[in-house]
Amino acid sequence: MTIRIGNAPCSWGVEFADDPRNPAWRQVLADCATAGYTGIELGPIGFMPENPAILGEALETNGLELIGGVVFRPFHDPAKWEEVWDASIRTCKALTAHGARHLVLIDSISPRRAPTAGRANAAEQMDAAEWAAFRDRIAAVARLGAEDYGLTVGIHAHAAGFIDFEPELERLLDEVDESILKICFDTGHHSYAGYDPVSFMRRHIGRISYMHFKDIDPVVKAAAITKSTGFYDACGQGIFCNLGKGDVDFPSVRQILLDAGYQGWCTVEQDCDPTLDVRPIDDARVNREYLESIGFN
Repeated sequence: MTIRIGNAPCSWGVEFADDPRNPAWRQVLADCATAGYTGIELGPIGFMPENPAILGEALETNGLELIGGVVFRPFHDPAKWEEVWDASIRTCKALTAHGARHLVLIDSISPRRAPTAGRANAAEQMDAAEWAAFRDRIAAVARLGAEDYGLTVGIHAHAAGFIDFEPELERLLDEVDESILKICFDTGHHSYAGYDPVSFMRRHIGRISYMHFKDIDPVVKAAAITKSTGFYDACGQGIFCNLGKGDVDFPSVRQILLDAGYQGWCTVEQDCDPTLDVRPIDDARVNREYLESIGFN
C-alpha cells in the first residue's frame, strides 16, 4: 500500500492569488521540499505560474509532484458564476499540464454563513430552488473536471460555506452522481463543523478519493463558535494547530485508510494568517515528523 504525504500553499497563508501578503511561490515550493514533502497542491489559480514550462521546471528542481488544485469560489452566488467557471477551466488546464489528478471543489465563505460556522442549528439554509441551482453549479464543474479533463473531482466541506455541515455534504453526495463527484475529506473542517471525522470516514471511505489533513484546537474552536469569530480571524488565533495537538484522532484516520487499501495522496493543510510572525516551514516540518511518528512514512 502506498500513501504519499504532500502539503499545500494555504499552509503558507496563501488563500487568494492576488493577496499582497503572499510569500513568493518559489519560496513555498522550496520550503515544502525542505520540510520533507514530495508533493504540493497548486494553490489558488494564478498564485503559481500558469505557464507549464516555468512551473514544471520549478517542481522538478525541488523534487515535487503536483498533486491537485482547489477551486475555492462562491458556488453559492449565481452572480459569480462566470468567475467560478473561469477559475475551474484554468485550474483544470493547469492540473492536466503537470499530470496532477485531483480537482477539489469548495464553496467559499458566504457572509450569510460566516457568523454560524460550527453551529449547524443556527445556520441559514437555502430554499429548495436555491439549493437545486447551487447543486447544479457544483455538478457542472464536477462534470467538466471528470469528463472533459479526466480528473478525479472531490467536494470539500468548508467552514462558513453552504457545504459546511455533515447533512449538507451527504445531501449533495446523494444528489450528484458518484461517477463525477467524490469526496476530498478534510479532517479539520469536519471537526470545526461539530462532527466526528472518524465516524464520517467509516461510513463514506468508499467515496473518499483524496484527503486533507488538518487538526483543530478544541479550546480555540469552542471560543470561536461562542463568539461567532470569522474564519480568517480564527485562523489567526490558531484554530488549526499542528497535527496531533488537536481533537482529530489521526491514528484512527490512518487505520481506516489502511483497512480500505487507500492509495494516493494525503495533503497537510494548516491554514495560517500570513501577517503573523510565524515560520510556516517550521510547522510543515513538525507536521511531517508527527505523521512519520504514527506510521505515515
